[in-house]
Amino acid sequence: MAESVQQNASVSPAPAVLGAQQPQRAQGSITPQGTLAVYEPGSGKLLGEVRVATREQVRETVLVASAAQAEWARKSFAERREVLLRFKDLLLQRADEFCDHITRENGKTRNESLFMEVLPVADAVNWYARHASKLLKDEKLSLHMFPHKKSYLRFYPRGVIGLISPWNYPFSIPTGDAVAALMAGNAVVVKPSEYTPLIMEKTRALFEEAGLPRGLFAVVQGKGEVGAEMIRAGVNMIVFTGSVATGKKVNVAAAEQMIPCVLELGGKDPAIVLADADLDSAAKKIAWGAFANSGQTCASVERVYVHESIAGPFTDKVAALARTLRQGEPNQHDVDIGAMTTQMQVDLIQRHLDDARARGAKIVTGGEITVTKEGARFVQPTVLTGTTSEMAIIRDETFGPMLPVMTFKTEEEAVRLANDSAYGLSAYVFTRSKAKADAIANQLMAGTVMHNDTLYTHAAPETPWGGVKSSGLGRVHGKHGMRDFCEVRHVNLEHFNFPAFWYYPYSREAWSKGLRVYRTLLGAGLSNKLKALFGKH
Repeated sequence: MAESVQQNASVSPAPAVLGAQQPQRAQGSITPQGTLAVYEPGSGKLLGEVRVATREQVRETVLVASAAQAEWARKSFAERREVLLRFKDLLLQRADEFCDHITRENGKTRNESLFMEVLPVADAVNWYARHASKLLKDEKLSLHMFPHKKSYLRFYPRGVIGLISPWNYPFSIPTGDAVAALMAGNAVVVKPSEYTPLIMEKTRALFEEAGLPRGLFAVVQGKGEVGAEMIRAGVNMIVFTGSVATGKKVNVAAAEQMIPCVLELGGKDPAIVLADADLDSAAKKIAWGAFANSGQTCASVERVYVHESIAGPFTDKVAALARTLRQGEPNQHDVDIGAMTTQMQVDLIQRHLDDARARGAKIVTGGEITVTKEGARFVQPTVLTGTTSEMAIIRDETFGPMLPVMTFKTEEEAVRLANDSAYGLSAYVFTRSKAKADAIANQLMAGTVMHNDTLYTHAAPETPWGGVKSSGLGRVHGKHGMRDFCEVRHVNLEHFNFPAFWYYPYSREAWSKGLRVYRTLLGAGLSNKLKALFGKH
């Protein structure tokens, strides 16, 4: 996503997807014709274009969504469930079509498009549709001081939820959040990344084919100023996934509108490999955690701390595995590593590699970057040793298939090194001892800690997702994420009228009675309670 939150905007509520071949331009930039052109990262071919709209169209989109939401909120959970389950069925029927498009637009492999994008969304739809009524049912409160009163919490939809989504998972991130928001009774307006705008147009069309009222799930296309305009246009909540720099601006913009904001801002996620770990399993899962989606995952393994006694064998295993991975044009089933979505990310990886080499790091395998004359972009899976905390590749988010391996002597040192980061999204612990894993997990500053595995919990709709420190604010997914899409209101009912001593008129007698009652109820020890009840005041 662009790093600006500016005044003017240019987006459209339902842009057309154009397919005519035109001379290649910089991806993510606005053409003279007022469109965003999308080129396949794996081939450089033009995939399509979307129309960028105006500030007025952004505001009109939000108004239409708000009107549609008022009617949608009156529908029962069963009625909403019926529509969303139809969407799920249509998505599964067209999985090939959606996977093909995601691969062409984003550059991930076909298997990753299926297992990291399409199937997690289908599962999330199924889970939210079948559990929303239970997750959002009234919650009874027992008031210990006021047994003559009855209280409950009720969850009301907020209204219009604005989603500003990234290019690395252009389908699963916004669609998964949208499904939870829709089941809670909200409308959704999505501002996709300017690098991957097309898939949300296909998603909008599929929602409407499933029977979702037109305008309830809307898409506004453009760059960073479009997201800024959406925030000002009257949405009731913002969920942003992207960089820390932009997330801070989004947070300020949301605060100015007095609307809640959830931020998922990436990570520099560590893996700790203890001396007793199953090395074959650890190498396989950490390699996948580092290289899947070409490392373009906020929860990618970007730092590995291995006990010094097993560092050599572990590094050999993970490097050998990296050498076997097949890389190429991603729209085929026998490719393991696809393309890099954006040139800006390739440039950042090159800077991190250059800095690491200059400071003494050794590339065990990989390290090659290829950009073809047609515009296809590939970064080889890379394993490094000799890296230190002063290097950018250890300190800053790389967002590429880079795996720096470092050593530790004690578990305390491993925890300290893992926590030595501005980020705190996910962390991973590899050991045969569940007790050790649990003890270490409770010392790690991360939103999610996994034992003997990596990445997959983002695809588990039950689990809350988010981080600590610079990795963001708030949570999406699960019960907590779904409830955040709601206003929580407290209702207090009276069983019978109970005269209390704090009402008018005030008096010395009322003061004494109140003090006696509370000293009796809250005082420590039986003698003090009896003294309070029968003593003088």
